[in-house]
Amino acid sequence: MPSIRCIGISTGGGDAPGLNAVIRAAVKSAILKYNWKVIGIPDGFDGLIYPERARELTLQTVSGILPRGGTILGTTNRGNPFEYITTENGVELKRDISEQVIENAKKLGLDAVITIGGDGSQTIALELFRKGLNVVGVPKTIDNDLGATEITFGFDTALTTATDAVDKIHTTAEAHHRIMVVEVMGRDAGWIALEAGMAGGAHVILIPEIPFSVQAVCDHVKQREEQGKPFTIIVVAEGVKLQQWKEQRRTGSVANRIGDAVADGTGKEVRVSVLGHIQRGGSPTPFDRILGTRFGVAAVDLIAEGGFGKMVCLRHERIEAVDIAQAIHHLKRVDPGGELVQAARSIGICFGD
Repeated sequence: MPSIRCIGISTGGGDAPGLNAVIRAAVKSAILKYNWKVIGIPDGFDGLIYPERARELTLQTVSGILPRGGTILGTTNRGNPFEYITTENGVELKRDISEQVIENAKKLGLDAVITIGGDGSQTIALELFRKGLNVVGVPKTIDNDLGATEITFGFDTALTTATDAVDKIHTTAEAHHRIMVVEVMGRDAGWIALEAGMAGGAHVILIPEIPFSVQAVCDHVKQREEQGKPFTIIVVAEGVKLQQWKEQRRTGSVANRIGDAVADGTGKEVRVSVLGHIQRGGSPTPFDRILGTRFGVAAVDLIAEGGFGKMVCLRHERIEAVDIAQAIHHLKRVDPGGELVQAARSIGICFGD
């Protein structure tokens, strides 16, 4: 077994409800179970680029953070040490400073680092591991699209937030006899849109995995009107494929374009709501607090066992470990022919195909 005295913890990529639960569990387990020292690495890998920002995490540090959203360590979508951007004479340059990062980890006395993040952060972690840094990963994304784990913490909270929004919009749509388009997150996978749409009673769900046409959506709206239902809720994932519009896609533009097209095709009033980063915030649900806690404890145990280069995951309701290389290899997307989609179709939900 490796000789461990001090570990680091970093959070990278977008924030997600439950990050603090992972940090809290890892710190408490490391101190109470193994008597290790724990260093918090702020703002993803930036904290190893600038090690003077790092600070010790104690039991007092993590007291009271379980129900808090966000992360006490801060996070960033940038800070890739293999492509670190600097400006010299007004020109942006990319440099590989990974060796410096590994040297800084040694200076901090880190025997291992827990990296909490999605596929981007884990890809960086894997490269650092291959260069000699002892790394253990914890999966994090509200999109729930990491193939190595059945579910990621943060997804349940985002789903709850999105469903609550659809519930509230439902009553307004019904009262005003309108079409309401709700855009939720989901760049490559439609899990939030699919499940929030089903849970919130949406009538149309548009996801990246199922190509759709505006005409099919308009036909469904008209069919509902013929059945005496003068309102429609459309839930849209931000990553749906808009083949008829070739311009660069950005958050909010997807729902607005679809809303405009459906208004033109039906002659009805359409209102658009873009939930955006609301889905990332707020207090984590009990499920996410518990899953985050389990992941945090498992990551510390994995370090104690010498399981470097691996990521903890949930499989068959058990916490297991998988090679990070395998974890980032497969994106988990909605199966268009799967049971969940078929159940939605069976209750009359239209996917625009």
